[in-house]
Formats: sequence, structure tokens, C-alpha cells
Amino acid sequence: MQTSSDPLLSLIQKSLDDDQASEIVTIDLRGKTSLADYMLIATGRSARHVTAVAEHLGETLRASGHRQFQIEGLPAADWVLIDAGDVIVHLFRPEVRSFYNLEKMWSPALIDALETAS
Repeated sequence: MQTSSDPLLSLIQKSLDDDQASEIVTIDLRGKTSLADYMLIATGRSARHVTAVAEHLGETLRASGHRQFQIEGLPAADWVLIDAGDVIVHLFRPEVRSFYNLEKMWSPALIDALETAS
């Protein structure tokens, strides 16, 4: 796992890695959108695993002093979104991740092409 110089991003990457989330992808959004600086996309093995990873990430954020975050989608745990301000995390069950394919939608090549077109 590659760590970042951004402390919040590193904290989240470590938490996801420690909890055995798989296929963790970090997308650098700096200078591309005001939405966030980074987006992480990760997969859990099952709805139960997605829930556990998301809840533990919330505990990790709280314990490190980050109080301004939101977690959405826990009841179904197909797709859980954790908005930690500068870092947005999408946790998916495998089949849901492949259906939405956020990596393609937010790929650097696509973002660059959209910027060039506008």
C-alpha cells in the first residue's frame, strides 16, 4: 500500500488496509473538482464486511480527532459512502462495485478529457 503525505488520506488508507478491504483505489481530485481532494474506492467481501470496515473507519476518524464526517448507506451495506471532507470513501460489495464502475467515471483520463472539452 502506498501512503500519502496527506495525514487524513494516510489514516483512511491504513484503516481500509488493516480491515482487509480489497482493490483499494485512490483517485487524486486536487485541482479537478471542489468536491474533495481524494476519492477512495474499496471492496468488502460481503455486506457484513462492508459494514464492519465502514464502522471501524468511523471509529478511527473519531479517535484521531476528525469529527466532521458522514456515513451513508449502512443499513443495506451494498454501497457505503464516507464523506470525511477532503477525502470521500466508497465501500462496495463486489458485484455492486462492478455495476457502478466509479473508477471509469472518475478516471484521470476522462476528467482531463472533460476539462479539455470545456
